[in-house]
Amino acid sequence: MNTKRNGHILNVGLVSFFMLCLTVSVFGQGRGRGGGGGGGRGSGGGVGGGPPAGVGVDRGLGNASDRSNGRSDDGLRTASERSKGRSDAGLERARMASSRLRDADRDLRDHPGIANTLHVNANQLRAGYQAALVNNPDLKFGQYVAATRVAQNLGSRFPNITRDAILEGLASGESLGSTLRSLGLSSDEANAAKKRAEREIKQARK
Repeated sequence: MNTKRNGHILNVGLVSFFMLCLTVSVFGQGRGRGGGGGGGRGSGGGVGGGPPAGVGVDRGLGNASDRSNGRSDDGLRTASERSKGRSDAGLERARMASSRLRDADRDLRDHPGIANTLHVNANQLRAGYQAALVNNPDLKFGQYVAATRVAQNLGSRFPNITRDAILEGLASGESLGSTLRSLGLSSDEANAAKKRAEREIKQARK
């Protein structure tokens, strides 16, 4: 039990570390361009074009290797050996989370109405999704958006149906419908909630 728990903590820690590296890298790229509050979608709370091509976990690892004259590579191999491969699994989870976040950036650039429908700006939506990826790197951006909208629609009548509760169900492998049923909705109520959210999100993507 302790071994399994330690492995989970290691994976979460690695994902958190590399998501932080990704954020710092993107921030650094943004500063390098001179910042500024120019017009267009990127201003006023947008994602501003997202991270440049090539930014991600693997690029950060490559930079670390160059700057440390290969010492970071030795450290990664040692971590893999000592953890019996669990650190490798953690790296894969970090790569998955990084890929998911890039997909979200593209979606937000192409469909700015998504954030408006959820009553947040694009930066807030991206930050919330990035935080959720730490616990569930497999979480798709569309699932996060749907969980957010369903919670907004149902929260006043069902206080226990929150975005975090829905995300926890998805992280455990349940579907959105089964998660809603486990939170107290009937099958008809769960289906109606899903369809309503799907309609609203589809409209926001137009």
